[in-house]
Amino acid sequence: MIRLNNLYGDLQKRLLELITEKNDVIESRKRVLNALSQEKAYYGINTGFGVLANKKVSNENLEQLQHNLILSHAVGVGDPVPKEITRLMLLIKIHALGLGFSGVSETTFNRLLYFAKHDLIPVVPSKGSLGASGDLAPLAHMSLPLLGHGHFWDADGHHHIAADEVLRQHNLEPIKLQPKDGLSLINGTQFMNAYGVYVFEKCIRLLKIADILAAVSLEALQGSITPFDARIQHIRPHPGHGFVAENVRKLLADSEILESHRNCGKVQDPYCLRCVPQVHGASRDAIAHASKILETEMNSVTDNPLVFENGDIVSGGNFHGQPLALAMDYACIALAELGSISERRTYLLLEGHDGLPTLLMEDTGINSGFMIPQYTAAALVSENKVLCHPASVDSIPSSLGQEDHVSMGSISAMKLLHVFNNLQHILSIELLTSVQALDFRKPLRPGRGVERFHHIAREYIPHADTDTYFKSFMDKSLEMIKSGDFISEIEKVTGELN
Repeated sequence: MIRLNNLYGDLQKRLLELITEKNDVIESRKRVLNALSQEKAYYGINTGFGVLANKKVSNENLEQLQHNLILSHAVGVGDPVPKEITRLMLLIKIHALGLGFSGVSETTFNRLLYFAKHDLIPVVPSKGSLGASGDLAPLAHMSLPLLGHGHFWDADGHHHIAADEVLRQHNLEPIKLQPKDGLSLINGTQFMNAYGVYVFEKCIRLLKIADILAAVSLEALQGSITPFDARIQHIRPHPGHGFVAENVRKLLADSEILESHRNCGKVQDPYCLRCVPQVHGASRDAIAHASKILETEMNSVTDNPLVFENGDIVSGGNFHGQPLALAMDYACIALAELGSISERRTYLLLEGHDGLPTLLMEDTGINSGFMIPQYTAAALVSENKVLCHPASVDSIPSSLGQEDHVSMGSISAMKLLHVFNNLQHILSIELLTSVQALDFRKPLRPGRGVERFHHIAREYIPHADTDTYFKSFMDKSLEMIKSGDFISEIEKVTGELN
């Protein structure tokens, strides 16, 4: 079982297992060969594809059938899929084939294992999949180097190298696909799945980071800890709700800032502070739901037709991307909401409340202060709202009507990554502004966790007394968000965060 919380370790372990033990692959292949000897029609093995499923192909043309399938389906366009995501595509495809329900030949399977072991990662265009009969075009491009066509990434992931040249460097010849091979390679949801698990694996730490930044902003704005009372969460027991509130309580423990305004008379904070448990918590629960679906998919067989232990070869629809499309559209909304509420806290920090200087700088007029980073956050929030339009509600019939309902999950997947990347920038801007604001609360000390975070951030990003090249500060802040290395340091004083 491949788990999201140990994604790369589990996939690497699975790769090593399959290099030494391929019995399931071998037995599944025997069943395909046995079926072919009976001279019955089996979809995609000895028939055409899609609308051509009723056309039987003679035995002497079966290899050409699979070869043509890859060439004809490799028609993707657009920017290449990031190398790391294509690597995940390859590993997840190998894992799925290795479960032994696809009937792929050992020769083809071994070549995929070789590519993965030697980090030979094909170049795959990002656009062209409908997310229906699997990710046909992207997976066809991933498979092209088996035939000596297409390109690989170089070691640094910056340039493309012709596949035939790389094969020569490794003393490899292009392989000849056997019956069922091509169909096993391109039927599946590994393109969509790879995007999803890539994002969700990173969300595990990003959710903690969003809570940490909310706590920093709360301290800087002298907000109230009352809305994080465990009794409030107990009587509305959504899991994420309680996790977020507990995180903030841990981060604010022993805060002198909280004590300094405990009896200030202010009754309530704006929603971007007061409703952090409800908003962050709802996003957490949505992402947890979507992550479970993507993890299930990663451990599923999404080929067609499927080869079962009793020798039955059964056509179905496991390649259809609807479960992923819906889940990733849902996750897009959840991530966008984390960015939306973060930008509102950034805006609040600039307004000059409770003793903070307007725009977080003492001498404004000649200085614009932190005005424009908030513009950038607002622009990204707006872009995310557009990207949250669900791709999964669309369908365009294809294959002359044979494939009459498609998921568009590939578009959900690419939108998800785009929204996620925007969110990292939005959070980096809250980081930048919240630590600047917290400087003005000295000599009072914030909670233990917030204080540790502030100290770490100030090692990377200096306080700004006057206008400066803020983009360099934002770049450093983004590095912090992407690495998340500070989380373990904070947890040394707070205990483990949810």
